[in-house]
Amino acid sequence: MARVKGGTASINRHKKVLRLSKGYYGRSSKCFRVALGRLEKALRYAYRDRRAKKRDFRGLWIQRINAGARLNGLTYSKLMGGLKIAGITLDRKVLADIAVHDAEGFARIAEQAKAALSKKAA
Repeated sequence: MARVKGGTASINRHKKVLRLSKGYYGRSSKCFRVALGRLEKALRYAYRDRRAKKRDFRGLWIQRINAGARLNGLTYSKLMGGLKIAGITLDRKVLADIAVHDAEGFARIAEQAKAALSKKAA
């Protein structure tokens, strides 16, 4: 039987790695062995940071909502509790956007939360 060499497969694999590592600094974009290590690390970072991005944005939204709530005489936790009692189901992303871009609208939402809290306390 004839011997089979993996020439085309390895060339294609090398080309794929070098295409993905295009734009890296120095030999990391030109040498297969260096590029492979850099690419594996980059893909690990990308996988990890797709999850971290969700955590980071949630924290940012909470900070923005808290800032808006404190301008209206509430804390974040009181505001969120009041919204739950009032039956207002806006997620944090939308609330943060309203707090940043529409202060008057956020003030009205905060007033509804305050009213719901005072009604529950009474």
